[in-house]
Amino acid sequence: MTTVIAFEGPSYGGKTTAIGHLRHTLNPNSVMFCDCYVRSIPRRQDIPRPSTRSADEQLRAFETFMRIEEARATRLARSPETRLAILDRSVDTLLAHAHALDAMYGYGVLDLARQRLNALPHLRPDHTLYLDTSAEVLSLRRKEAGHTAIEPDYFLHDAQFLHHTRAYFCTPSQAAATVVAAEVTVVPGDGPRHDIAQAAEALVRFWAPS
Repeated sequence: MTTVIAFEGPSYGGKTTAIGHLRHTLNPNSVMFCDCYVRSIPRRQDIPRPSTRSADEQLRAFETFMRIEEARATRLARSPETRLAILDRSVDTLLAHAHALDAMYGYGVLDLARQRLNALPHLRPDHTLYLDTSAEVLSLRRKEAGHTAIEPDYFLHDAQFLHHTRAYFCTPSQAAATVVAAEVTVVPGDGPRHDIAQAAEALVRFWAPS
Protein backbone atom coordinates (compact mmCIF):
# COMPACT_ATOMS: atom_id res chain seq x y z
CA MET A 1 0.00 0.00 0.00
CA THR A 2 1.28 3.46 -0.92
CA THR A 3 1.22 6.42 1.45
CA VAL A 4 0.56 9.68 -0.38
CA ILE A 5 1.92 12.89 1.16
CA ALA A 6 1.35 16.31 -0.40
CA PHE A 7 3.11 19.60 0.19
CA GLU A 8 0.95 22.71 0.04
CA GLY A 9 1.37 26.38 0.79
CA PRO A 10 1.91 29.69 -0.97
CA SER A 11 4.42 30.25 -3.72
CA TYR A 12 7.88 30.83 -2.15
CA GLY A 13 6.66 29.07 0.98
CA GLY A 14 9.49 26.49 1.02
CA LYS A 15 7.89 23.49 -0.74
CA THR A 16 10.64 23.16 -3.34
CA THR A 17 13.37 23.26 -0.70
CA ALA A 18 11.60 20.69 1.48
CA ILE A 19 10.92 18.29 -1.38
CA GLY A 20 14.44 18.74 -2.74
CA HIS A 21 15.76 17.79 0.69
CA LEU A 22 13.59 14.65 0.70
CA ARG A 23 14.88 13.66 -2.74
CA HIS A 24 18.35 13.39 -1.19
CA THR A 25 17.39 11.67 2.06
CA LEU A 26 14.70 9.11 1.14
CA ASN A 27 15.23 5.80 -0.62
CA PRO A 28 14.66 6.59 -4.33
CA ASN A 29 13.73 2.97 -5.09
CA SER A 30 10.48 3.12 -3.11
CA VAL A 31 9.48 6.80 -3.42
CA MET A 32 7.69 8.53 -6.29
CA PHE A 33 8.09 12.31 -6.52
CA CYS A 34 5.57 14.33 -8.52
CA ASP A 35 6.44 17.83 -9.70
CA CYS A 36 3.96 20.65 -9.30
CA TYR A 37 1.36 21.16 -12.02
CA VAL A 38 3.03 24.18 -13.61
CA ARG A 39 6.36 22.38 -13.99
CA SER A 40 4.54 19.48 -15.63
CA ILE A 41 3.37 21.62 -18.57
CA PRO A 42 6.12 21.64 -21.25
CA ARG A 43 5.27 24.95 -22.94
CA ARG A 44 5.10 28.07 -20.80
CA GLN A 45 2.40 29.58 -23.03
CA ASP A 46 0.10 26.65 -22.19
CA ILE A 47 0.15 27.33 -18.44
CA PRO A 48 -3.21 28.79 -17.32
CA ARG A 49 -2.96 32.26 -15.82
CA PRO A 50 -3.35 32.33 -12.01
CA SER A 51 -5.91 35.16 -12.15
CA THR A 52 -8.49 33.86 -14.59
CA ARG A 53 -10.94 36.33 -16.13
CA SER A 54 -14.14 34.27 -15.98
CA ALA A 55 -15.72 31.18 -14.48
CA ASP A 56 -15.33 29.36 -17.81
CA GLU A 57 -11.61 30.16 -17.94
CA GLN A 58 -11.20 28.96 -14.37
CA LEU A 59 -12.93 25.67 -15.19
CA ARG A 60 -10.73 25.20 -18.26
CA ALA A 61 -7.66 25.73 -16.09
CA PHE A 62 -8.98 23.13 -13.64
CA GLU A 63 -9.44 20.62 -16.47
CA THR A 64 -5.90 21.30 -17.73
CA PHE A 65 -4.38 20.55 -14.35
CA MET A 66 -6.59 17.51 -13.85
CA ARG A 67 -5.01 15.93 -16.93
CA ILE A 68 -1.71 16.15 -15.08
CA GLU A 69 -3.39 14.64 -12.02
CA GLU A 70 -4.58 11.72 -14.16
CA ALA A 71 -1.00 11.15 -15.32
CA ARG A 72 0.12 11.10 -11.67
CA ALA A 73 -2.52 8.51 -10.77
CA THR A 74 -1.62 6.37 -13.78
CA ARG A 75 2.08 6.55 -12.96
CA LEU A 76 1.46 5.40 -9.40
CA ALA A 77 -0.84 2.58 -10.50
CA ARG A 78 1.96 1.31 -12.76
CA SER A 79 4.53 1.39 -9.94
CA PRO A 80 3.51 -1.34 -7.46
CA GLU A 81 6.90 -1.14 -5.77
CA THR A 82 6.27 2.47 -4.69
CA ARG A 83 5.64 2.72 -0.95
CA LEU A 84 5.55 6.50 -0.70
CA ALA A 85 4.39 9.23 -3.10
CA ILE A 86 5.44 12.85 -2.50
CA LEU A 87 3.32 15.44 -4.30
CA ASP A 88 4.33 19.03 -4.95
CA ARG A 89 0.76 20.33 -4.63
CA SER A 90 -2.37 18.21 -4.92
CA VAL A 91 -5.97 18.53 -6.07
CA ASP A 92 -6.54 20.61 -2.94
CA THR A 93 -4.42 23.32 -4.57
CA LEU A 94 -6.90 23.44 -7.44
CA LEU A 95 -9.89 23.58 -5.10
CA ALA A 96 -8.27 26.20 -2.86
CA HIS A 97 -7.62 28.32 -5.94
CA ALA A 98 -11.26 27.96 -7.01
CA HIS A 99 -12.39 28.82 -3.48
CA ALA A 100 -10.27 31.98 -3.47
CA LEU A 101 -11.48 33.19 -6.86
CA ASP A 102 -15.08 32.43 -5.92
CA ALA A 103 -14.65 34.64 -2.85
CA MET A 104 -12.87 37.40 -4.78
CA TYR A 105 -14.84 37.46 -8.03
CA GLY A 106 -18.02 35.49 -7.40
CA TYR A 107 -17.32 32.85 -10.06
CA GLY A 108 -19.13 30.03 -8.28
CA VAL A 109 -16.68 27.44 -9.61
CA LEU A 110 -15.77 25.45 -6.48
CA ASP A 111 -18.89 23.26 -6.44
CA LEU A 112 -18.55 22.56 -10.17
CA ALA A 113 -14.88 21.65 -9.73
CA ARG A 114 -15.75 19.28 -6.88
CA GLN A 115 -18.36 17.58 -9.03
CA ARG A 116 -15.84 17.10 -11.84
CA LEU A 117 -13.25 15.86 -9.37
CA ASN A 118 -15.55 13.00 -8.41
CA ALA A 119 -15.52 11.80 -12.01
CA LEU A 120 -11.81 12.26 -12.79
CA PRO A 121 -8.79 10.16 -11.75
CA HIS A 122 -6.76 11.77 -8.98
CA LEU A 123 -4.63 11.03 -5.95
CA ARG A 124 -6.04 11.66 -2.49
CA PRO A 125 -3.28 12.55 -0.01
CA ASP A 126 -3.21 10.59 3.22
CA HIS A 127 -1.35 13.53 4.75
CA THR A 128 -0.85 17.10 3.59
CA LEU A 129 1.80 19.42 4.99
CA TYR A 130 0.75 23.04 4.64
CA LEU A 131 3.77 25.34 4.96
CA ASP A 132 2.21 28.37 6.61
CA THR A 133 4.28 31.42 5.67
CA SER A 134 3.49 35.06 6.32
CA ALA A 135 3.08 37.59 3.52
CA GLU A 136 6.12 39.52 4.76
CA VAL A 137 8.40 36.50 4.53
CA LEU A 138 7.00 35.54 1.12
CA SER A 139 7.73 39.02 -0.19
CA LEU A 140 11.27 38.92 1.18
CA ARG A 141 11.98 35.51 -0.35
CA ARG A 142 10.63 36.63 -3.69
CA LYS A 143 12.83 39.72 -3.55
CA GLU A 144 15.85 37.59 -2.67
CA ALA A 145 15.11 35.45 -5.72
CA GLY A 146 15.23 38.59 -7.87
CA HIS A 147 11.66 38.29 -9.14
CA THR A 148 10.05 41.41 -7.71
CA ALA A 149 11.07 43.73 -10.53
CA ILE A 150 9.99 41.20 -13.15
CA GLU A 151 6.50 40.64 -11.74
CA PRO A 152 5.50 43.66 -9.64
CA ASP A 153 1.84 42.56 -9.45
CA TYR A 154 2.33 38.93 -8.54
CA PHE A 155 -1.20 37.60 -8.20
CA LEU A 156 -0.23 34.55 -6.14
CA HIS A 157 0.88 36.96 -3.39
CA ASP A 158 -2.23 39.14 -3.59
CA ALA A 159 -3.38 39.71 -0.01
CA GLN A 160 -6.94 38.52 -0.62
CA PHE A 161 -5.79 35.48 -2.57
CA LEU A 162 -3.38 34.47 0.19
CA HIS A 163 -6.08 34.94 2.82
CA HIS A 164 -8.66 32.79 1.05
CA THR A 165 -6.32 29.98 0.01
CA ARG A 166 -4.93 29.80 3.54
CA ALA A 167 -8.47 29.64 4.92
CA TYR A 168 -9.20 26.64 2.70
CA PHE A 169 -6.41 24.64 4.35
CA CYS A 170 -6.18 26.14 7.82
CA THR A 171 -9.82 27.05 8.53
CA PRO A 172 -11.87 24.50 6.57
CA SER A 173 -15.13 25.73 8.12
CA GLN A 174 -14.70 28.94 6.09
CA ALA A 175 -14.61 26.99 2.82
CA ALA A 176 -17.65 25.61 1.04
CA ALA A 177 -16.42 22.10 1.80
CA THR A 178 -13.55 20.38 3.58
CA VAL A 179 -10.23 19.45 2.04
CA VAL A 180 -9.74 16.30 -0.01
CA ALA A 181 -6.70 15.17 1.97
CA ALA A 182 -7.42 12.83 4.85
CA GLU A 183 -5.32 14.98 7.19
CA VAL A 184 -3.72 18.43 7.04
CA THR A 185 -0.80 19.36 9.29
CA VAL A 186 0.18 23.02 9.42
CA VAL A 187 3.95 23.59 9.56
CA PRO A 188 5.20 27.09 10.51
CA GLY A 189 7.02 28.40 7.46
CA ASP A 190 8.61 31.69 8.51
CA GLY A 191 11.90 30.24 9.71
CA PRO A 192 14.98 29.23 7.71
CA ARG A 193 13.94 26.99 4.85
CA HIS A 194 16.48 24.34 5.84
CA ASP A 195 14.84 24.08 9.28
CA ILE A 196 11.41 23.80 7.64
CA ALA A 197 12.75 21.01 5.42
CA GLN A 198 14.09 19.17 8.45
CA ALA A 199 10.73 19.45 10.21
CA ALA A 200 8.95 18.20 7.10
CA GLU A 201 11.32 15.24 6.82
CA ALA A 202 10.61 14.23 10.41
CA LEU A 203 6.87 14.20 9.71
CA VAL A 204 7.28 12.30 6.43
CA ARG A 205 9.42 9.64 8.11
CA PHE A 206 6.85 9.32 10.90
CA TRP A 207 4.05 8.75 8.39
CA ALA A 208 5.95 6.74 5.80
CA PRO A 209 5.58 2.95 5.73
CA SER A 210 8.47 1.12 7.35
